[in-house]
Amino acid sequence: MPQRLARIHTQICSVIEEWSPQEAAIEEVFMSRNAASALKLGQARGVAIAACEINRVSVNEYAARAVKQAVVGTGAAAKHQVMHMTKTLLNIRGELKADAADALALAICHGHNRLHRYDAAAIGSRRRSRRRAVVKA
Repeated sequence: MPQRLARIHTQICSVIEEWSPQEAAIEEVFMSRNAASALKLGQARGVAIAACEINRVSVNEYAARAVKQAVVGTGAAAKHQVMHMTKTLLNIRGELKADAADALALAICHGHNRLHRYDAAAIGSRRRSRRRAVVKA
């Protein structure tokens, strides 16, 4: 396991070095029936998050239900629905592996959330500007 964790760290750092992202998205931990699997997943997430933070890449975490909601429109969507909608939204033809579909769905969710945060900030800024204009008048 330590070698796998080191490999995750090295590969994430390589991707960061090559592409210089400013943000990353990662799925929150969900509790599964298998505690050992959940612990291993937690360790891998921790290494991934640490690699991003060390390289000054901000990390955004999303619950699986939020990802499904953003991609399919319901947080209770099945895995095959998420895969289908991901392919549809991104106009992907042919086969898409489950892990790749999950990663792309997470990216779609993050994009939606960034857009909504930007819109909310812009709306708040316009409201503050209007208040200042009214106060000055």
